[in-house]
Amino acid sequence: MARKELITKDIILETAFILAKAEGIENVTARKLAAQIGCSTQPIFRVYANMSELYTEIYQKAIEAFGSYYENYRSDVDTPFVHLGLAYINYAKEERKLFQLLFQSEYRGERGLFELLNGKSGAVSREINKAAAAGCQNPSGLFMKMWIFIHGCACMVLTGDYDLTEEETIDLLKDIFRSCS
Repeated sequence: MARKELITKDIILETAFILAKAEGIENVTARKLAAQIGCSTQPIFRVYANMSELYTEIYQKAIEAFGSYYENYRSDVDTPFVHLGLAYINYAKEERKLFQLLFQSEYRGERGLFELLNGKSGAVSREINKAAAAGCQNPSGLFMKMWIFIHGCACMVLTGDYDLTEEETIDLLKDIFRSCS
């Protein structure tokens, strides 16, 4: 009778994700992960051929976490792109290491930011359609302008240079929308 494996792929991935969330993916090493789980590195490399394979799965889990965060983020603003902007900026505040992993790291591979943001929910496409319905002549161009501002704000959060209140952020996003629509 084969003995039951105590260290499963799910345990390894969940622990690695928690470690990446707390300390950044650059600190997810086989030794540190094994110490967190309470095992040797052998079970990790039984499940994953190498750490790159594990990093790919951590990244995918981070994409899903952002998608869930965005879908559950609440704001009462109807202006196109404002909800997306607030969620993105606040994600940088609340999930600093995951934000850096998703939007500022080489683990993104061939995925573009549009693809990451749009996700399974079609969040960006919905916002572009909402802008078109509101009378915007070039909603894709508007998205690009809004996106440069939104991404810049989120990056400023990471450097400690963003000190606007949520109300001030909303006002600025609304102003950008009005100026381009």
